[in-house]
Amino acid sequence: MNLKEAFRFQNKLQILMETVERILTVEDNVIKTQKTYLYKKAMPQAANETVTEVPNTEYYAQINQLTDFLLYLLKEHEKLSGIINTVKKSLSLDIDGEVSLNKHRQSIANIFRKMTALKNSEIVSQRAGTGYCFNAEGNQVAYKCDIKTVKTINFDRNKVRRYATELTTKSDSISSEIDSCMINSVVDYTAPFDVNDSFSDIFDDFLARV
Repeated sequence: MNLKEAFRFQNKLQILMETVERILTVEDNVIKTQKTYLYKKAMPQAANETVTEVPNTEYYAQINQLTDFLLYLLKEHEKLSGIINTVKKSLSLDIDGEVSLNKHRQSIANIFRKMTALKNSEIVSQRAGTGYCFNAEGNQVAYKCDIKTVKTINFDRNKVRRYATELTTKSDSISSEIDSCMINSVVDYTAPFDVNDSFSDIFDDFLARV
């Protein structure tokens, strides 16, 4: 498989492990509850009755097998992760670092593009302001006035536009390099099941092999 397929299978293993972990953390799945009705104590001629409560969960009867399955998945995850790390170290590109940096490049470029879309403006709001003066009698009185609001961009539009273009170009170039590494890098790992198989199919196949 290539690196892209390896990452996809790694994610599949992670999802399967989380599914098993959720099952094992439900107390009703891992605790057996028995109730004994002490009929004899209340009525000597009656017999006591013990009832086992079985929760309505799909994998209640297979908890031991699920613990084995979880360790099997963990072992596969460790194996695949080790191989992936070895392959990544052999690459000329730091994939993890560049993926993170590309997110920042794209985010910053988007901010710059929004900045360059801003325009200068001038608006007059009629009678929106309040001023104060003294009248002939010497009393302070309020009066209304218009407000002119002038907005101008507070940066070098051409420079910011150039930055946005440069960041986008670099981001696209790095993305192409990452895609090339993901597709052309060989990962020496044989998947024990199909990545598209369901949890139940994979678990059943595991049970059939152990």
